[in-house]
Amino acid sequence: MSDGPRLPPWYRLITLEKVDSTNAEARRRAEAGAAEGTLIRAVRQTAGRGRRGRRWASPPGNLYLSLILRPELPLCEAALMTFLAALALGDALAESVPPMTDISLKWPNDVLVNLRKVAGILLESSLRADGRLDWLVIGVGVNVAHFPEDADYPATSLHFEGAEAVTVDQVMAAFARHFLRWSDDWRHRGFAPAREAWLARATGVGGEVRVRLGSESFTGRFLDLDPSGALLVELEGGARRQVTAGDVFPVS
Repeated sequence: MSDGPRLPPWYRLITLEKVDSTNAEARRRAEAGAAEGTLIRAVRQTAGRGRRGRRWASPPGNLYLSLILRPELPLCEAALMTFLAALALGDALAESVPPMTDISLKWPNDVLVNLRKVAGILLESSLRADGRLDWLVIGVGVNVAHFPEDADYPATSLHFEGAEAVTVDQVMAAFARHFLRWSDDWRHRGFAPAREAWLARATGVGGEVRVRLGSESFTGRFLDLDPSGALLVELEGGARRQVTAGDVFPVS
């Protein structure tokens, strides 16, 4: 391993050779009182997880990290941190990939390179008795050197897409820097600028998508992202449906 990434001083980095998952470790440390800005990074995970408990393949060579935050926010607003993290990841990866490489964002929590998934985000939280957040963990996984070939959505890695020289530390440092920038912008200007930036980079806007909600699925046109972060889909006949959780796939 290298001496580690150069991070803004706000972060407190903890690097582990092996852990069940960085989100699980971050949750344990948050419950034990770890400060905001604590960043857990692992070389390898033995039980990495994505959304809805899905397994996240975690071989050495990729980036696995989780950030502990303690924002004074209600739970409904905390979910918007997903979009800030996605924007920060998009900006970070843009520094590494070859010119003209397409980087886009997929609702609600994925980053794509050339329309293939290269990164995912997982939020977990705990509430205080007054209903506000005690802590929020943002988990990030980036396929730097490796990617699964049997994923539900086509996947890729930075190295496969031509960024062979980029390192895990470089991606981590760039994400940390851009996340602070987007977080600061949100505090000063609210979610609207981030929403506009996310929509400008989103894949599938205006096109037909299939939405999968566990036992239910439907198709419609991806209209918009509402101020709460929900996906707005226009159904056949003109009715609109708000989607707050689920999986979205383009219809070719």
